[in-house]
This record gives sequence, C-alpha cells and structure tokens, in this order.
Amino acid sequence: MSKFLKPYIDRPGILDPIPGDPQGYVTNDGMWAAVPIINSKKFAIIHNGKYEKECNNYKQSVDYIKKQIKIQKKQTSTLEEFL
Repeated sequence: MSKFLKPYIDRPGILDPIPGDPQGYVTNDGMWAAVPIINSKKFAIIHNGKYEKECNNYKQSVDYIKKQIKIQKKQTSTLEEFL
C-alpha cells in the first residue's frame, strides 16, 4: 500500500463547519472593520480609523456593522453623497 498524504489547503478556514472568520471582517469601502482582540474571543469595531465598540463574537460584530451602514444610508441623501 502507498502512504496517504494529506492535501495541502492554503486557506483552511474555508472548511470550518462553523461559519465565521477569526481573522476579522472589513467592508468593501474599508470604512468599517471588525478586528479580533488578542487573547480574547471578542472583536473590536473600528470605523474610519477610530475605535467604536467591542462585540462578543464575529456574528454580533458583522451585524452591528451592517446595521450602522443602514442607519448612515438613511441619514444621508444621494445629493449629499454626490457633493
């Protein structure tokens, strides 16, 4: 019999059965980010380079960011974004 070799996986996080990214989350425009805190399971929320809030897990941090983006879109009109 030949010796079985495990395949090399360059991004092992893809195969995790529990969704979530331990490396953090960043929006496409780069204005919001959820960064894991060292020696903790919590995530720090950063908006425009400033500390905003601390969340207990990945899902809560992503939900908070998406909610804040919705609130900002309601507050600004398309004309203000254009100017």
